[in-house]
Amino acid sequence: MTFRFQGFPVYTDIRKFISDIYRFTSKFPQEERYGLASQIRNAAISISLNLAEGSDRGSDREFNRFVRISIGSVNEVVAALDIAYDNKYIQISERDNLIKQAESIVKQLGGFSRELKKCKSQVKSRQSSVVSCKL
Repeated sequence: MTFRFQGFPVYTDIRKFISDIYRFTSKFPQEERYGLASQIRNAAISISLNLAEGSDRGSDREFNRFVRISIGSVNEVVAALDIAYDNKYIQISERDNLIKQAESIVKQLGGFSRELKKCKSQVKSRQSSVVSCKL
């Protein structure tokens, strides 16, 4: 069985991002294992899980809600990366690399969101009750 979300290019980027997050947070001090490192990992995982869950919702409006939650999770990761940098857990080059990946993911997810809204507008203008954009 093929899952809709697995066909999205952004899904591959998110998986790489999560792997990189795990690699960098594994270097954090032991006392942060269940603190900041765990928080960053959970937020990164949430990006993927919300995209996956939303892609199987009954409407594109619901899917868009989950895409927006994924974007919020990216923002949470970025804020946590700033905290990690401020506490000298990661170097500026590592932080900047991860932030570039995050920016790319947000742009892709933002594109999804715009397409889903556009589809919703087109469906409304046709007075149709069935909504399903082809993404």
